[in-house]
Amino acid sequence: MVPAFRRELMKRNVELKKVPKKAGVMVLFYPDQKNTAHFLLILRKTYEGVHSDQVAFPGGREEEIDRDLLATALRETEEEVGVPEKSVAVLKGLTQVYIPPSNFMVSPFIGLCSDELSISIQEEEVEKVVEVPIQDLLDDKKIFSKKIKTSYAVDVDVPAFKLNGYTVWGATAMMLSEVKDLLKQVL
Repeated sequence: MVPAFRRELMKRNVELKKVPKKAGVMVLFYPDQKNTAHFLLILRKTYEGVHSDQVAFPGGREEEIDRDLLATALRETEEEVGVPEKSVAVLKGLTQVYIPPSNFMVSPFIGLCSDELSISIQEEEVEKVVEVPIQDLLDDKKIFSKKIKTSYAVDVDVPAFKLNGYTVWGATAMMLSEVKDLLKQVL
């Protein structure tokens, strides 16, 4: 799910990547009322910034109080969507993803809540929660290519997922691609 232009951009940003900001995000799986497995995405608020109005995983920037990036992902998930840290069983860390436009190195983690979620969004940062059935992620028909206007290029083709009516691209799509590959190994 890495577009060709991004590979080139990453080569040019080697110096920045030496000291990136750090973030942790949570790929959170949980059952719905019918006991169907879902995962959680958020739609970010519209603001002046490179990640405005994008679909992402709950998570965010590392803070001094965090003992590590897993703690960051758990803290940010609780802040953004109200899922208590103690209710998340962390299963696995995923491959880190570097985001050139914002100079972030993001560490994603897979977590599991065994109970249906009671969601409470942080209205300053989160516009909406997007709940996605795992079957939608596994459906290859949900992958497509779309021209997107990015912060560092104009109208570039990017691979993306279409999930619950939202286009999921960039770093989040790359992480979802890894999750999809892992799920296919066990299902």
